[in-house]
Amino acid sequence: MTAPLVAILGKRAESADNARTPVVLAGRYYVDALQRAGAVPVVIPPGSAADDVAGAVSRCDALLLLGGGDVDPRSYGQTETARLYGVNPEQDTFEITTLLHTIESGKPVLAVCRGHQVLNVALGGTLVQHLPLTRDHRDTMHHVSVVPGSRVATAMGTTEPLVHSFHHQAIDTLADGLSVVATASDGTIEAVELDRAGWVVGVQWHPEDTAAQDAQNQGLFDALVAAARR
Repeated sequence: MTAPLVAILGKRAESADNARTPVVLAGRYYVDALQRAGAVPVVIPPGSAADDVAGAVSRCDALLLLGGGDVDPRSYGQTETARLYGVNPEQDTFEITTLLHTIESGKPVLAVCRGHQVLNVALGGTLVQHLPLTRDHRDTMHHVSVVPGSRVATAMGTTEPLVHSFHHQAIDTLADGLSVVATASDGTIEAVELDRAGWVVGVQWHPEDTAAQDAQNQGLFDALVAAARR
């Protein structure tokens, strides 16, 4: 059976180790997790015409949205009310446009951290611009509570996974069509799923960080690739 192609929406950066020129990048842990699941990752750079990007993604079997900088509050009808990091409106537009095209095409999506937030914003939701300083969100391992029978619980094989978080924003107003399927101990929304048919999942934590040693977090990538095969 031919390995599924999973589109990764890349980012531009001015430098990287062992690179002489500016680069287009995607974190290696994401790529490794997809390869362990049996997929071929395809990194798509920002900056191309929307039709070209849509055409490229249409040749792939699934989409992975990565973590990264904060989403521009203007994309969800607000102004900046907290210190934000790495805001890039062009990247937001690139990801939102491509995500909506992919959802309409019925292809599976896994959206991680910033990607989870982009999923909510793309469908009409809003974000908490800065979470209070709590132990469950800043570069820490913690448990989340997952709804039994949800796609996330099925993929991970548990309703109480141990996860790694590194974020200071979160979903505030939930977009129409999304359901909350995991929360942290303080009530922060940790995972969402699109209600309509298809496999569209967002998680606030970073499953790629521990997936090499943790079958539960690797299970999210395995489930994405399994959905892509279908």
